[in-house]
Amino acid sequence: MEKILRVKRLLIYVFLILLTLLSLLPFWIVLVNATRSAEAIQQGLSLIPSGNLSYNWQVLSSKGFDVFGGLKNSLTIAGFSTILSVYFSALAAYGLTAYRFKGKNIFFGLVLGLIMIPSQISLIGFYQFVSKLNLLNSYIPLILPAIAAPATVFFLKQYLETVYHQDLADSARLDGASEIRILHSIMLPLMKPGLATMAIFAFVTSWNNFLMPLILINDVEKFTLPMLVQLLKTDMYRTEYGSMYLGVSLTIIPLLLIYLFLSRYIISGVTAGGVKE
Repeated sequence: MEKILRVKRLLIYVFLILLTLLSLLPFWIVLVNATRSAEAIQQGLSLIPSGNLSYNWQVLSSKGFDVFGGLKNSLTIAGFSTILSVYFSALAAYGLTAYRFKGKNIFFGLVLGLIMIPSQISLIGFYQFVSKLNLLNSYIPLILPAIAAPATVFFLKQYLETVYHQDLADSARLDGASEIRILHSIMLPLMKPGLATMAIFAFVTSWNNFLMPLILINDVEKFTLPMLVQLLKTDMYRTEYGSMYLGVSLTIIPLLLIYLFLSRYIISGVTAGGVKE
């Protein structure tokens, strides 16, 4: 019986390892192609890095791909958007979970309804609104709307309902803590795994946002990394696939770092929730 369980466990591990390798394979191919020449890429697939990275970097720089400027712009937009989205969504989720007020279910239904509306529908109206406010070619309309994130509110509310205890808030109120103090000192630490999960999604969404910045931003110096990728146009005689893959790789690496940084909060929250005291 023990041998059968060991074999099943081994098969599960092998299956999970294969899934992990398949998930990482596309990223690895992009990184490898960033070190290869255009001719080698056209010849076929390779999983071994080459020595053409410096040449691809020179081509990338000659095409106006400002890596550090684009990185700064992308981090500015994605960073502030993530902070605003996660914090105000946690504030709304806590209010919907901890308090009873008239119209609470209607308000939550409105949040669910907003999730179903595609953002592309309001694209033209939003552009006209931003134009009337003279905020074109500015990061403000790319950051402030992150305050209203209905999907994040919904997720954090559902998560908070699993960890929220009224006794914690009541005890803090008896000690004289204000509602904001309760949120910051008690509720937000309880919500760390949920906040980390939504921070990853919010950061990736904002980082990969291409259409809205393309419409609102005209100054090349304010372009984000995904916008700079479009500058990697090819000429009539030669397509520099290596430099294009290098540009794409530079947009992926920060996302991987953010995930590795925040994933430990998710893992710690899951392990903490699985321990019985």
